[in-house]
Amino acid sequence: MDIKIIVAAHKPYRIPEDSVYLPVHVGKALNPVDLGFPGDNTGEHISGKNKNYCELTGLYWAWKNLEADAVGLAHYRRHFTVKGIPGYKLNGKWESVLTGRQAEALLARAPVILPNKRRYFIETGESHYAHAHQGEALDMTRSIIRETAPEYADSFEDVMKRTWAHMFNMFIMRKDILDAYCEWLFGILFLLEERLDISGYSANDARVFGYISEMLLDVWLKKNGHPTAEIHAMFMEKQDWIGKSRGFLYRKLFAKRRRPRGV
Repeated sequence: MDIKIIVAAHKPYRIPEDSVYLPVHVGKALNPVDLGFPGDNTGEHISGKNKNYCELTGLYWAWKNLEADAVGLAHYRRHFTVKGIPGYKLNGKWESVLTGRQAEALLARAPVILPNKRRYFIETGESHYAHAHQGEALDMTRSIIRETAPEYADSFEDVMKRTWAHMFNMFIMRKDILDAYCEWLFGILFLLEERLDISGYSANDARVFGYISEMLLDVWLKKNGHPTAEIHAMFMEKQDWIGKSRGFLYRKLFAKRRRPRGV
């Protein structure tokens, strides 16, 4: 089975040696320095939108330009992994990045591979987004779905009420499924881009279309019902869990829902 897992990167970093992985310099149209691997600025691409679309410029490039039986998206510092098998040592424990052979075995069970659910417990997906980002973007996305893809409206509302989500914009999909997902996803995001005024956003908030896409993956999966398999996702560096927990609780307890400017 021909599987290509693109690794979105914007700087030099160690890349898994398995031939299934294809590092892609995302946003190369904005940063043409040579990282030693292909850029997302060839063929049909949206490389110049990277500051707002993040790793999705790599996904768009893969969708439009790669031919494979299955295509995946990972990140230079975050990979699918099988715990307990020697590969990388992380926090004193050996873990290994998913191999092509393991990916093929998983795809034989289900045509979509996802990271394990991220659980928020005291937050819904919608409240988590509204506390962390500009809430107007999610409100506008809801309106666009109701207008242009009303058959997804119920799935959108159900997913927004969940206290868990498949995050990180990481997945491996059979190519025909990926094609259908990207057609739907970018259709919504491009329309959102036309309507949403981000001129006053901070650099972090301006990554809005990448953030919104994380919310939309589960919407699309719920509506279309493709079988999925979940696997651990490993961050390649130590994380500040205490700081992350404090930030999460602060946003939950003290931060107001971020509304459109002037409302």
